[in-house]
Amino acid sequence: MDRPSPHPTAPTGNVALLIDADNASHASLDYVLTVLAELGTVNVRRIYGNWRKPALKGWADLTLRYGIEPFQQFDVTKGKNATDMKMTIDAMDLLFRGRITGFGIMSSDSDFMPLAQRIRQEGVPVYGFGTDRTPEGFRESCSRFIDVSRARALQSEAEPEPELVLPPAIGRTREAAKPAPASTTAPAGKPAPVESAAANQKRKVDAALVKLLVDAYAQSRQDAQKFASLSEVGQRAGNRSSFDTRNYGFARLSDLIEQVPNFQVERRDNGVFVKRVR
Repeated sequence: MDRPSPHPTAPTGNVALLIDADNASHASLDYVLTVLAELGTVNVRRIYGNWRKPALKGWADLTLRYGIEPFQQFDVTKGKNATDMKMTIDAMDLLFRGRITGFGIMSSDSDFMPLAQRIRQEGVPVYGFGTDRTPEGFRESCSRFIDVSRARALQSEAEPEPELVLPPAIGRTREAAKPAPASTTAPAGKPAPVESAAANQKRKVDAALVKLLVDAYAQSRQDAQKFASLSEVGQRAGNRSSFDTRNYGFARLSDLIEQVPNFQVERRDNGVFVKRVR
């Protein structure tokens, strides 16, 4: 008898992530994108700040990598910026267009408390991501507030760094290919075997992709046997990266993950499920 699915269908919502660069750490972005998959796909990604500030370089480096649209906000008055006002205006524009079904706000600034309250009044969930210094008013105004520094620390304690074991055909990019022994030389008159294009594509799968899948699995809902829906794992990974399994020589994510020893794959009548084994 099949075990019940922990999450038979992945959320299909259209999520907007708004980032206050002055009051959020770029080190938490991966975690935030993974968590927001609970609401759907993060299609709107915007970040606000005064990009003249050297302190925002970490964020600037991530805008292209994660497809985040940057907005310049000058500090009109010393010690005060206009970021919160611009973010609020944009959030209300997005809200009343009626196409956004969930919001994420990365900030520890209490100025966003009225914004979170207004979004919730429209029946739209809003997740807040900040630090332990975030005022209680903003925390309680969100549908869910996550102290990202603490959450990441707890996850690291509960989930040790994965032992990234890759099969030889996939993991060869991590070390230079060794020359073939003399005994494997093709006999005279016969052409040497040529590796297929698919085999060459598969070598592109490396530790970074496996780490992405491990992180997505850790945040996915799991049943009593620790199996998670592959569709949810794939959506959480997709929120962080635009990777496509075809770029690695596989038609489907299930085919790819079956080749990674870090996971056990179980096919059921109601879908494909995965379990981390190392």
